[in-house]
Amino acid sequence: MNLVSRLAVVVFAAVFWAGRAGAAAPPHGDRAEFHRWISDVFEGARSDHRPEPDQPTTRMLPKTRIPFSFQYDGRPSVELLATWPLERRSRKLDGERTEYVLTYTDRKTGLALRCVAVAYHRFPTVEWTLHFKNTGTVDTPILENIQALDIELERGPEAEFLLHHNIGSPANGSDYGPLETRLGPGASKRLGAVGGRPTNVDWSYFNLEAAGRGMVIVVGWPGQWAAELTRDSTRSIHVRAGQELTRFKLHPGEEVRGPLIVLQAWNGDWIDAQNVWRRWMTAYNLPRPGGAPPPPLMFASSSRQFGEMIRATEENQIQCISRYLEEGLKIDYWWMDAGWYVNQSGWPDVGTWEVDRRRFPHGLRAISDFAHRKGVKTLVWFEPERVSANSWLARNHPSWILGGAKGGLLNLGLPETREWLTNHIDLLLTDQGIDLYRQDFNMDPLPCWRANDARDRQGVTEIKHVTGYLAFWDELRRRHPNLLIDSCASGGRRNDLETMRRAVPLWRSDYAYEPIGHQCMTYGISMWLPYHGTGTVATSGAPYYGGGSTPVEPYAFWSNAAPGLGCGVDIRVKTLDYRSLRRLFSQWREVGADYYGDFYPLTPWSRADTAWIAWQFNRPEAGAGMVQVFRRQNSSLESAHLKLRGLDAKAKYTIKYLDRESCSEATGKELMMNGLLVVMKDRPGAVVIMYKRGLPAVELRKRGDGGLAERR
Repeated sequence: MNLVSRLAVVVFAAVFWAGRAGAAAPPHGDRAEFHRWISDVFEGARSDHRPEPDQPTTRMLPKTRIPFSFQYDGRPSVELLATWPLERRSRKLDGERTEYVLTYTDRKTGLALRCVAVAYHRFPTVEWTLHFKNTGTVDTPILENIQALDIELERGPEAEFLLHHNIGSPANGSDYGPLETRLGPGASKRLGAVGGRPTNVDWSYFNLEAAGRGMVIVVGWPGQWAAELTRDSTRSIHVRAGQELTRFKLHPGEEVRGPLIVLQAWNGDWIDAQNVWRRWMTAYNLPRPGGAPPPPLMFASSSRQFGEMIRATEENQIQCISRYLEEGLKIDYWWMDAGWYVNQSGWPDVGTWEVDRRRFPHGLRAISDFAHRKGVKTLVWFEPERVSANSWLARNHPSWILGGAKGGLLNLGLPETREWLTNHIDLLLTDQGIDLYRQDFNMDPLPCWRANDARDRQGVTEIKHVTGYLAFWDELRRRHPNLLIDSCASGGRRNDLETMRRAVPLWRSDYAYEPIGHQCMTYGISMWLPYHGTGTVATSGAPYYGGGSTPVEPYAFWSNAAPGLGCGVDIRVKTLDYRSLRRLFSQWREVGADYYGDFYPLTPWSRADTAWIAWQFNRPEAGAGMVQVFRRQNSSLESAHLKLRGLDAKAKYTIKYLDRESCSEATGKELMMNGLLVVMKDRPGAVVIMYKRGLPAVELRKRGDGGLAERR
């Protein structure tokens, strides 16, 4: 890491933690009731915290003391666990978390069930993972229908259950779109993965609400998960979730695990609950390479011009980096995507993970060294799990591939496969000077997993691949503590929580550049993930691949703006409007810290080209934030009142458009109660507005750090 980059990370970390330090606890009600339930389940306490039938409770609490289930040798776990010896252990992980381990053992067959849970003291949050091990000397009976989550929730008499959930990433412009499903008596709703990639169709995070109380429920499994929510005829709902298919015996000494489950209870407003989730994600899940959360990052690449990296060379990559620097466009990473390796027919031909020396005679190292000397890091694309026929892996190790010599899925469930892959990728990262590891996954693995399982081993291949995949990343991160990983799976099809604890999604969808689709993506994904990325060409009609001169349009740029942003303009063209592009780059950096704030939608979600869409990122501890507003091309409305959220009602805020010198002032109460009047003549149009508490307007103009105002 060069000095400039190191200072940038230090400055961002200082600003970030200064803004978060005041948040000693979520601004969201008493956590005591939920923690009493956690104590009941994992410590064995027997507190009487259930209300009377018509007595309101401040939280939606599970009625179940054992929050998971399975069948073993034909018998349900509710019968078995009552007879199996139980050992409880606990330890403080730190001042904010306690780990609980429950171990049940069947003395007859040697099956041991270990439930490892973590309770978070500052948040109404608990997580757990189930592990099953055969401690005996012969195969176990059949273990099946494992539900990592199996609970019953009860609502009060005031209102019906409402499920807030999201679309996954089908790459059609609807990605991450928010959905609502009412669950009345007798109703049911199924959510799940398709094809083995967890967020292919459904998002594996959802929020169940009833009358101002609710439960965030998350399934962390980078495989084929399924969840079922089933209402009874009274006030209860049964929630089950886990790996979709499990029916297997375990060999002596064999151990498997299930999906990670997270529950976060809440009361009040469901959008406030989403912000408690965002804060928990940031505090305990977001990767921290080098000990700090990733700052907003600007990437650049020539993928659109060179067919990813198929027509790229050492010379033209260095030339493109130089051009960005010549034009004064500050970039943090140079992005080298698919196709830098030896291949026969194009970038999809993968499995020979060696640099193509015909085009890169000095390896990628020459490009990395040049970039590093200029204060720029490098990102490089890999796709190790998919293997093409006639590749090095298919020819030399067909037994490692589910599909053999014809190609298919690299079986990360085999220890020797994972060891080779880890060592080989480690060597490439080191020898080629790669700073950011990007892993793609352009296939659905489920058919390979299912075809490899015997009838009495259904689900095992998937489990071992998933655990191998996570172990591979964990070892890479151990060997390279400053390494940031970018998770991609044909866009955002593997953004489950286990993956997001180790990586960030810098290319959130393969649906690229189109403004309305990406406005909607930012709206949806920001409810769950504080860090994500995409690309921009700063023009509305940009195709996925292309080159030449393109106009610079603020509306298109801001429609794609995200904490991680990749620039895909044809930097070889010297007649682009670089002055406007420099201004947009600078403005994006100016508001970057706000992306880590609380997120509030200010309008309904809509893909209609006649609508406005707007949202707010608010950092209450810093007294600052931003609002982004878009008027689409066929909207007849020239103005909108936007009621802001999360402000200090008594404080005065200085508010400023990024593209205007003038500022105005308003109290938090005025902005929240009366709203901010935004007038926009441009169609389509975009405005970005900053605000700062207690900062005089003259200082805001001087620093470019603050507020919200109207535009005429």
